[in-house]
Amino acid sequence: MALDPPWDVVFGNALPLVVIAGPCAMEGLEFGLRTAEALRGIFAEAGIAFVYKSSFDKANRTSGGSYRGVGLAQGLTILGRIRETVGVPVLTDVHTPEQAGPVARVADMLQTPAFLCRQTDFIQAVAGAGKPVNLKKGQFLAPWDMANVLDKALETGNARLTLCERGTMFGYGNLVADMRSLTVMAGTGFPVVFDATHSVQLPGGLGQRSGGQREHVPTLARAATAAGIAALFLETHPDPDRAPCDGPNMIPFSQLPGLLRQLKRIDEVVKNG
Repeated sequence: MALDPPWDVVFGNALPLVVIAGPCAMEGLEFGLRTAEALRGIFAEAGIAFVYKSSFDKANRTSGGSYRGVGLAQGLTILGRIRETVGVPVLTDVHTPEQAGPVARVADMLQTPAFLCRQTDFIQAVAGAGKPVNLKKGQFLAPWDMANVLDKALETGNARLTLCERGTMFGYGNLVADMRSLTVMAGTGFPVVFDATHSVQLPGGLGQRSGGQREHVPTLARAATAAGIAALFLETHPDPDRAPCDGPNMIPFSQLPGLLRQLKRIDEVVKNG
Protein backbone atom coordinates (compact mmCIF):
# COMPACT_ATOMS: atom_id res chain seq x y z
CA MET A 1 0.00 0.00 0.00
CA ALA A 2 1.59 3.25 -1.15
CA LEU A 3 0.96 6.89 -0.31
CA ASP A 4 0.25 9.19 -3.22
CA PRO A 5 3.19 11.00 -4.87
CA PRO A 6 5.39 12.82 -4.16
CA TRP A 7 5.99 10.52 -1.19
CA ASP A 8 8.02 7.36 -1.56
CA VAL A 9 6.36 5.57 1.36
CA VAL A 10 5.10 2.02 0.88
CA PHE A 11 3.53 -0.17 3.57
CA GLY A 12 4.01 -3.93 3.34
CA ASN A 13 4.53 -6.69 5.87
CA ALA A 14 7.54 -7.93 3.91
CA LEU A 15 8.87 -4.45 3.05
CA PRO A 16 11.17 -2.17 5.09
CA LEU A 17 9.59 -0.81 8.26
CA VAL A 18 7.68 2.48 8.12
CA VAL A 19 7.11 4.54 11.28
CA ILE A 20 4.13 6.81 11.94
CA ALA A 21 5.23 9.25 14.64
CA GLY A 22 4.46 12.58 16.21
CA PRO A 23 2.87 14.28 19.23
CA CYS A 24 -0.48 12.97 20.38
CA ALA A 25 -2.22 16.31 19.91
CA MET A 26 -1.45 19.51 18.03
CA GLU A 27 -0.29 22.41 20.17
CA GLY A 28 -0.16 25.17 17.57
CA LEU A 29 1.56 25.94 14.27
CA GLU A 30 5.01 26.78 15.62
CA PHE A 31 5.07 23.63 17.74
CA GLY A 32 3.94 21.53 14.78
CA LEU A 33 6.59 22.88 12.41
CA ARG A 34 9.33 22.54 15.01
CA THR A 35 8.47 18.96 15.94
CA ALA A 36 8.00 17.84 12.34
CA GLU A 37 11.38 19.33 11.37
CA ALA A 38 13.10 17.60 14.29
CA LEU A 39 11.48 14.25 13.51
CA ARG A 40 12.33 14.52 9.82
CA GLY A 41 15.99 14.82 10.79
CA ILE A 42 15.84 11.94 13.26
CA PHE A 43 14.24 9.57 10.76
CA ALA A 44 16.50 10.63 7.92
CA GLU A 45 19.51 9.81 10.10
CA ALA A 46 17.95 6.44 10.98
CA GLY A 47 17.17 5.64 7.34
CA ILE A 48 13.52 4.82 8.09
CA ALA A 49 10.50 6.07 6.13
CA PHE A 50 8.39 8.38 8.28
CA VAL A 51 4.83 9.75 8.34
CA TYR A 52 4.09 12.67 10.71
CA LYS A 53 1.06 12.15 12.97
CA SER A 54 -0.81 14.55 15.21
CA SER A 55 -4.48 14.96 16.14
CA PHE A 56 -6.54 18.14 15.82
CA ASP A 57 -9.20 16.82 18.21
CA LYS A 58 -9.11 14.29 21.04
CA ALA A 59 -12.81 13.53 20.89
CA ASN A 60 -12.47 9.97 22.20
CA ARG A 61 -11.92 10.65 25.90
CA THR A 62 -14.01 9.59 28.89
CA SER A 63 -13.76 12.95 30.69
CA GLY A 64 -15.10 16.15 29.22
CA GLY A 65 -12.28 17.93 31.02
CA SER A 66 -9.59 16.29 28.89
CA TYR A 67 -7.61 18.36 26.39
CA ARG A 68 -9.46 18.47 23.07
CA GLY A 69 -6.95 20.13 20.76
CA VAL A 70 -6.97 22.97 18.25
CA GLY A 71 -10.05 21.91 16.24
CA LEU A 72 -10.63 20.92 12.62
CA ALA A 73 -10.02 24.22 10.81
CA GLN A 74 -6.83 25.18 12.62
CA GLY A 75 -5.65 21.57 12.63
CA LEU A 76 -5.91 21.20 8.88
CA THR A 77 -4.09 24.50 8.41
CA ILE A 78 -1.26 23.24 10.61
CA LEU A 79 -1.07 19.89 8.82
CA GLY A 80 -1.03 21.60 5.43
CA ARG A 81 1.82 23.89 6.48
CA ILE A 82 3.82 20.97 7.88
CA ARG A 83 3.34 19.00 4.69
CA GLU A 84 4.38 21.87 2.43
CA THR A 85 7.07 23.55 4.55
CA VAL A 86 8.77 20.57 6.19
CA GLY A 87 8.17 18.22 3.28
CA VAL A 88 6.80 15.16 5.07
CA PRO A 89 3.58 13.15 4.58
CA VAL A 90 0.97 13.65 7.30
CA LEU A 91 -1.64 11.50 9.04
CA THR A 92 -4.43 12.47 11.42
CA ASP A 93 -7.53 10.98 13.03
CA VAL A 94 -11.06 11.47 11.75
CA HIS A 95 -13.88 11.44 14.31
CA THR A 96 -17.11 11.94 12.32
CA PRO A 97 -18.24 11.03 8.78
CA GLU A 98 -18.50 14.74 7.97
CA GLN A 99 -14.79 15.29 8.68
CA ALA A 100 -13.60 12.65 6.20
CA GLY A 101 -13.78 14.79 3.07
CA PRO A 102 -12.07 17.91 4.44
CA VAL A 103 -9.33 15.87 6.13
CA ALA A 104 -8.70 13.85 2.96
CA ARG A 105 -8.05 17.05 1.03
CA VAL A 106 -5.06 17.79 3.29
CA ALA A 107 -3.78 14.59 4.90
CA ASP A 108 -1.91 11.87 3.02
CA MET A 109 -3.36 9.16 5.24
CA LEU A 110 -6.42 9.06 7.49
CA GLN A 111 -6.88 7.12 10.71
CA THR A 112 -10.00 5.78 12.41
CA PRO A 113 -10.06 5.80 16.24
CA ALA A 114 -10.17 2.35 17.83
CA PHE A 115 -13.45 3.02 19.63
CA LEU A 116 -15.22 3.61 16.29
CA CYS A 117 -14.16 0.44 14.47
CA ARG A 118 -17.69 -1.02 14.59
CA GLN A 119 -19.43 2.10 13.28
CA THR A 120 -20.29 1.07 9.71
CA ASP A 121 -21.26 4.47 8.29
CA PHE A 122 -18.19 6.06 9.81
CA ILE A 123 -15.73 3.45 8.52
CA GLN A 124 -17.20 3.65 5.03
CA ALA A 125 -17.19 7.45 5.02
CA VAL A 126 -13.48 7.54 5.90
CA ALA A 127 -12.50 4.79 3.45
CA GLY A 128 -14.72 6.37 0.80
CA ALA A 129 -12.75 9.61 0.97
CA GLY A 130 -10.18 7.88 -1.26
CA LYS A 131 -7.00 8.25 0.79
CA PRO A 132 -5.05 5.45 2.52
CA VAL A 133 -6.61 4.63 5.89
CA ASN A 134 -5.15 3.14 9.06
CA LEU A 135 -7.99 1.13 10.66
CA LYS A 136 -7.36 0.80 14.39
CA LYS A 137 -8.61 -2.32 16.15
CA GLY A 138 -10.90 -1.66 19.09
CA GLN A 139 -9.56 -2.49 22.53
CA PHE A 140 -12.59 -4.76 22.90
CA LEU A 141 -12.23 -6.59 19.58
CA ALA A 142 -10.59 -9.91 18.69
CA PRO A 143 -7.98 -9.60 15.94
CA TRP A 144 -9.85 -11.96 13.60
CA ASP A 145 -12.90 -9.69 13.82
CA MET A 146 -10.93 -6.94 12.06
CA ALA A 147 -11.59 -8.89 8.85
CA ASN A 148 -15.19 -7.65 9.12
CA VAL A 149 -14.08 -4.04 9.54
CA LEU A 150 -11.77 -4.49 6.57
CA ASP A 151 -14.65 -5.83 4.45
CA LYS A 152 -16.77 -2.78 5.28
CA ALA A 153 -13.99 -0.47 4.15
CA LEU A 154 -13.34 -2.47 0.98
CA GLU A 155 -16.97 -2.07 -0.05
CA THR A 156 -16.13 1.57 -0.85
CA GLY A 157 -13.62 0.47 -3.51
CA ASN A 158 -10.65 1.71 -1.50
CA ALA A 159 -8.09 -1.06 -0.93
CA ARG A 160 -5.33 1.19 0.45
CA LEU A 161 -5.86 0.07 4.01
CA THR A 162 -3.75 -0.95 6.99
CA LEU A 163 -4.87 -2.74 10.16
CA CYS A 164 -3.58 -1.42 13.48
CA GLU A 165 -3.19 -3.24 16.80
CA ARG A 166 -3.24 -0.99 19.87
CA GLY A 167 -3.75 -3.38 22.76
CA THR A 168 -6.74 -5.18 24.26
CA MET A 169 -8.53 -4.37 27.52
CA PHE A 170 -7.17 -6.46 30.38
CA GLY A 171 -9.41 -5.82 33.34
CA TYR A 172 -10.11 -2.21 34.31
CA GLY A 173 -7.71 0.53 33.25
CA ASN A 174 -5.12 -1.74 31.66
CA LEU A 175 -4.21 -3.09 28.22
CA VAL A 176 -2.27 -6.09 27.03
CA ALA A 177 -0.56 -6.41 23.64
CA ASP A 178 -0.95 -9.90 22.19
CA MET A 179 1.71 -10.42 19.52
CA ARG A 180 -0.37 -13.22 18.00
CA SER A 181 -2.78 -10.50 16.90
CA LEU A 182 -0.21 -9.21 14.42
CA THR A 183 0.06 -12.58 12.70
CA VAL A 184 -3.71 -13.03 12.67
CA MET A 185 -4.33 -9.64 11.04
CA ALA A 186 -1.47 -10.17 8.58
CA GLY A 187 -3.40 -13.24 7.42
CA THR A 188 -5.82 -10.86 5.68
CA GLY A 189 -3.03 -9.96 3.25
CA PHE A 190 -3.12 -6.31 4.30
CA PRO A 191 -0.30 -4.35 5.99
CA VAL A 192 -0.26 -4.45 9.78
CA VAL A 193 0.66 -1.52 12.04
CA PHE A 194 1.52 -1.86 15.72
CA ASP A 195 0.74 1.09 18.00
CA ALA A 196 3.45 0.73 20.63
CA THR A 197 2.56 3.82 22.65
CA HIS A 198 -1.21 3.42 23.04
CA SER A 199 -0.58 -0.23 23.96
CA VAL A 200 1.03 0.97 27.21
CA GLN A 201 -1.76 3.44 27.97
CA LEU A 202 -3.66 3.04 31.25
CA PRO A 203 -7.15 4.30 30.29
CA GLY A 204 -8.50 6.61 32.95
CA GLY A 205 -5.46 5.84 35.08
CA LEU A 206 -5.13 9.42 36.30
CA GLY A 207 -8.79 9.99 37.04
CA GLN A 208 -9.76 12.52 34.39
CA ARG A 209 -6.80 11.61 32.16
CA SER A 210 -5.19 8.46 30.87
CA GLY A 211 -2.02 7.22 32.48
CA GLY A 212 0.69 5.17 30.82
CA GLN A 213 3.90 3.20 31.14
CA ARG A 214 6.27 4.60 28.53
CA GLU A 215 9.16 2.56 29.92
CA HIS A 216 7.62 -0.50 28.21
CA VAL A 217 7.35 1.07 24.73
CA PRO A 218 10.80 -0.08 23.52
CA THR A 219 10.12 -3.67 24.57
CA LEU A 220 6.80 -3.83 22.72
CA ALA A 221 8.17 -2.01 19.67
CA ARG A 222 11.07 -4.44 19.39
CA ALA A 223 8.80 -7.47 19.84
CA ALA A 224 6.31 -6.28 17.22
CA THR A 225 9.07 -5.50 14.73
CA ALA A 226 10.47 -8.99 15.28
CA ALA A 227 7.02 -10.40 14.45
CA GLY A 228 7.30 -8.90 10.96
CA ILE A 229 4.99 -5.92 10.45
CA ALA A 230 4.60 -3.12 7.94
CA ALA A 231 4.77 -0.19 10.33
CA LEU A 232 5.06 1.05 13.88
CA PHE A 233 2.99 3.83 15.38
CA LEU A 234 4.92 5.82 17.99
CA GLU A 235 3.60 8.93 19.69
CA THR A 236 6.51 11.09 20.73
CA HIS A 237 7.05 14.55 22.20
CA PRO A 238 10.02 16.80 23.02
CA ASP A 239 8.94 16.84 26.69
CA PRO A 240 6.18 14.25 27.35
CA ASP A 241 5.77 15.24 31.00
CA ARG A 242 4.56 18.67 29.84
CA ALA A 243 2.33 17.39 27.02
CA PRO A 244 -1.38 18.24 27.31
CA CYS A 245 -2.45 14.76 26.24
CA ASP A 246 -1.10 11.20 26.60
CA GLY A 247 2.22 12.30 28.03
CA PRO A 248 2.67 9.18 30.22
CA ASN A 249 2.74 6.87 27.20
CA MET A 250 4.70 9.06 24.74
CA ILE A 251 8.45 8.65 24.40
CA PRO A 252 10.75 11.70 24.35
CA PHE A 253 12.54 12.71 21.16
CA SER A 254 15.85 12.08 22.91
CA GLN A 255 15.15 8.32 23.09
CA LEU A 256 14.15 7.92 19.46
CA PRO A 257 17.56 7.64 17.71
CA GLY A 258 18.77 4.70 19.79
CA LEU A 259 15.44 2.89 19.57
CA LEU A 260 15.19 3.41 15.81
CA ARG A 261 18.68 1.96 15.28
CA GLN A 262 17.58 -1.19 17.11
CA LEU A 263 14.29 -1.43 15.24
CA LYS A 264 15.94 -1.04 11.85
CA ARG A 265 18.39 -3.84 12.60
CA ILE A 266 15.64 -6.16 13.85
CA ASP A 267 13.48 -5.40 10.81
CA GLU A 268 16.36 -6.13 8.44
CA VAL A 269 17.11 -9.46 10.11
CA VAL A 270 13.46 -10.56 10.00
CA LYS A 271 12.80 -9.51 6.41
CA ASN A 272 16.18 -10.19 4.81
CA GLY A 273 16.94 -13.44 6.61
